[in-house]
Amino acid sequence: METPIAVVQRMLGAFGSGNMEELKTTLSADSTWVYHGPKEVPYAGNYVGKDEVVRFIGTIIQHTNIEGFGVDGFVAEGDKVVVLGHEKQRIKKNGLLLEQRWVMVYTVSNGLITRLDEFADTANAAKLFTA
Repeated sequence: METPIAVVQRMLGAFGSGNMEELKTTLSADSTWVYHGPKEVPYAGNYVGKDEVVRFIGTIIQHTNIEGFGVDGFVAEGDKVVVLGHEKQRIKKNGLLLEQRWVMVYTVSNGLITRLDEFADTANAAKLFTA
């Protein structure tokens, strides 16, 4: 069985290549992804299940052009994998550039991602999305 870090790395690889079917193979049926942020950030909220996770990613792509996405490091302990990274998103409705660092906390059980909690500078993101 893959280590929790290997599962998350495989999911991130599928995300990066746009392979949503491969991404789904890394998720439990009831995987819960939470992007913590205010309603002004159009993809903030809770997403439960494989299809909802894909919808979350689709909502990001619907509202932004991803101009950069990078992983800066991993920290793992037990079933938790913390991923540190950064991104650049061009907001489609106004052309503003959202540049931010983020922290993603994954829970992996029996070789599948059961939960993601994502944290970023959502106050700045909300300001840019409503400009």
